[in-house]
Amino acid sequence: MSYIFDCNSCLNKCDGISKGIYIFDNDVSFSERFENQVISEIKAIGFWAEKTKRAQYPDIEVFDREGGTLLCFIEIKAERRTFMSVKRILPNSDLFPSNTVALNQSDLVHYIEQSRVETVPIYVAWIVTSRPCVVEDGQANMFYNSICELERIFTNYGDRRRFRRKSGVGDVVNGQHKGVVVNYHFSLDELLQFDLHKILGDL
Repeated sequence: MSYIFDCNSCLNKCDGISKGIYIFDNDVSFSERFENQVISEIKAIGFWAEKTKRAQYPDIEVFDREGGTLLCFIEIKAERRTFMSVKRILPNSDLFPSNTVALNQSDLVHYIEQSRVETVPIYVAWIVTSRPCVVEDGQANMFYNSICELERIFTNYGDRRRFRRKSGVGDVVNGQHKGVVVNYHFSLDELLQFDLHKILGDL
């Protein structure tokens, strides 16, 4: 399925105006809600999952059973804003507002490096909530891919999908800049519908 939609014909357009307000703690809380949801769903199908306790690791560790064999890591990203200017700002990216999702570039590079030494797969999952063309009102849609596949795309497109935004209100927390300002972008058409049975069944 393609997630390329014509924004010009949309009757319920996404807000394309950057307000310069990025509340870091709100974004973290929003993502954590979906982390807990995924952990519960993993346990419901007979596996074990928990929030990662190791620093600078993806959000969730998945095991075959409690205290059992580690199967994979899953990073959860909540996508609440739509990059409406992507065609103008990144004209050679092959991206459209409807199908664009972002990942902190430093996280992407870090997970690629981790994948070189880890013996289990690393996955990144995006929760898309704010796009009427992709999700129904009030709902969420989840997409994912392995860090190996994301690395292939990263290598192919290079800087053509990299964008640094200006710092805004909420980026600084207790004197420390925590907001993401350098993002790398992917297309929903390059991702898969999130399906735990497929992810864990392939391991």
